[in-house]
Amino acid sequence: MEENLVDVPMDQLAKAYVRIRDERAKLKSDYELQDNELKEQIAVIEQELLSACNRIKADSIRTVHGTIIRSIKSRYWTNDWSSMYKFIKDNDAFALLEKRIHQTNMKEFLNENADLLPAGLNVENEYTIVVRRSK
Repeated sequence: MEENLVDVPMDQLAKAYVRIRDERAKLKSDYELQDNELKEQIAVIEQELLSACNRIKADSIRTVHGTIIRSIKSRYWTNDWSSMYKFIKDNDAFALLEKRIHQTNMKEFLNENADLLPAGLNVENEYTIVVRRSK
């Protein structure tokens, strides 16, 4: 019959928690090492494929194992956020920003401005557990 966890002593639950957390960390570390090795291998192959596409001026090459496609990837950023915010505001271009709230900054703002709540703001609070390893 399965033992009810309520009946298990807290020190045993903490011990199990730390053991499981350590095992997960080891698994994650092993995975990341192996994944990084594979990423490096893929990067070498991608560079070779890109060189071949550039050399023959091809945007795609069909092979029996798959089609190789050369494309342009664009990434945008700014070094001048003041000017970017002004540009976005002046051009009513708020869609240029991602829709998410910076959690720590919002918490600090609400702590400092308890009487200011943005319309539509949702807050979810929940208790969590942290187990610190004993020395």
